[in-house]
Amino acid sequence: MAGTTPNDSDPIITSTPARLNINRQTEHKYLAAVVPESCAGKRVDQVLAQVFHQYSRSRLQQWIRDGRVRVNGMVLRPRDKVAGGEQVEITAVLTEETRWEGEDLPLNIVYEDAALLVINKPPGVVVHPAAGHHTGTLVNALLHYAPELAKVPRGGIVHRLDKDTSGLMVVARTLESHNYLVGQIQLRRVQREYQALVFGEVVSGGRVEAPVGRHPVQRQRMAVTDTGKAAATQYRVLERFKGFTLIRAILETGRTHQIRVHMAHIRHAVVGDPVYGRLRLPKGADEGLAAVLRAFRRQALHADRLTLQHPVSGETMQWQAPLPEDFSGVLAALRAHGGAGVE
Repeated sequence: MAGTTPNDSDPIITSTPARLNINRQTEHKYLAAVVPESCAGKRVDQVLAQVFHQYSRSRLQQWIRDGRVRVNGMVLRPRDKVAGGEQVEITAVLTEETRWEGEDLPLNIVYEDAALLVINKPPGVVVHPAAGHHTGTLVNALLHYAPELAKVPRGGIVHRLDKDTSGLMVVARTLESHNYLVGQIQLRRVQREYQALVFGEVVSGGRVEAPVGRHPVQRQRMAVTDTGKAAATQYRVLERFKGFTLIRAILETGRTHQIRVHMAHIRHAVVGDPVYGRLRLPKGADEGLAAVLRAFRRQALHADRLTLQHPVSGETMQWQAPLPEDFSGVLAALRAHGGAGVE
């Protein structure tokens, strides 16, 4: 900052503006800094992760291995140590992370700025290309809308929603934002809240803490298993119906299918879930309600709230997204059948 004098614990960093080469597939960036004296004895990769914290450590290590990092004019290995006070120069090359093609597809953009996008994903949309889904995905739409995302890991995706789960997702627009948001998610500082309609009349809110991993036999499914990764989900009752409950679920961790697996584990599977639940009609359900429930062929799960600290300003920001029409239609049918009350 102007008017201040850096001390020996503050790196001095300069950077040239990014520029694109003629084929627009590779971006070159020049970075320079002075190693703080307080970093004496540390590994080169550790120091770079501290000084250039906007980039991931794995990316910095790759630049070291590629010979794009010079310390006092010398190319070092990631494990080599520094003495403090050295001049570090990085000639970074940012190539496109993917060959996925942009497609002119609709996007429901809730918020955007130079650092990030917040998208309200509709049900039925796959997040990123994979086997069987090479086109028509959210990433294809994002690459068309913001072509610079081709140079961000996974097209800017830092967390995902299942194909048939709707709701809010944050997308990183730059490498710096991507690294920051991934770190915030790992530190559990990004709050993701969902509305879910589940089978059974849930008595009260609670917390499920159970490891989630691949099913030992059915490999396409996830399950609560001792070999899984630690997972925790909080939930509370929003509204009760005859045979069903609308809950708010808050992720403490972000395992694959976590809410769906955890609610099935406590015998309150998500309505419409083709993998972890099966249709159970409440007693006395008329043909109209039965038809609505049978026609709802996806999990009743919607990411309706997202809260995070902005990667540039540090401001706490929150967004909300209303339930999609199909989900709202099921709730309307249940209320008409006789709701049991709001918590």
